[in-house]
Amino acid sequence: MVDIEDAIIGRLESHGETFEILIDPKVVSLIRDGKEIDLSNHMVIDEIFRNARKGTRPEEKKVMEVFGTNDPLTVAKQIILKGDVQLTTQQRKEMRESKWKRVVSIIARNAINPQTGAPHPPTRIEAAMEEAKVNIDPFKPAEMQVETALKALRPLIPIRFDKIRIAVRLTGEQYGRCYDYLTSVGRIYKEEWQSGGSWIGVVELPAGMRDDFLDKLNERTRGNVEVKILKGSI
Repeated sequence: MVDIEDAIIGRLESHGETFEILIDPKVVSLIRDGKEIDLSNHMVIDEIFRNARKGTRPEEKKVMEVFGTNDPLTVAKQIILKGDVQLTTQQRKEMRESKWKRVVSIIARNAINPQTGAPHPPTRIEAAMEEAKVNIDPFKPAEMQVETALKALRPLIPIRFDKIRIAVRLTGEQYGRCYDYLTSVGRIYKEEWQSGGSWIGVVELPAGMRDDFLDKLNERTRGNVEVKILKGSI
């Protein structure tokens, strides 16, 4: 449960009735992003109100008529998804900042400068977004706001989403230390074992991850790794 002092009101008006819940503001964005959350841990009380401040409750038949159920957790999720949430100014600011960072991270991970083929640092992307006055909705999933941000960025910096393929040669010992990492950050496009015992694979990954990928491989192999960036976009 969440303390009432930390909760906000979620409200949905339908069929001439008002339905309210007292909910932890931190889970609103997660629910709207499609995450599975146990709301029983994030509500002040598992109850649906007509007026949460006064503690009045709607008739059960009204709840059933509007939501098709009287289960408070199911109703609460529908209120979060379809209704309005009354955030404080500080809460809205914090949620917007979190979503802003997520959008920047997605763009930095996937985008390159097509003129140089190099990734854009997150600081450059963030500065360009600020210059373009990109508006981030604190409730809308970050993934759904990336394209809007990109449209605003393109007049300011050369940028496009791309993927690259990098050929990697590892010894048998290095393979054991690196393979899980390779599969976690990209897709093994093709691979084979050489007669000398070394492994060669082609890894496809978001272009913006190039530098970080190479740094991580060097770290795991103590700088003793062979790589080749293959030419041509995916």
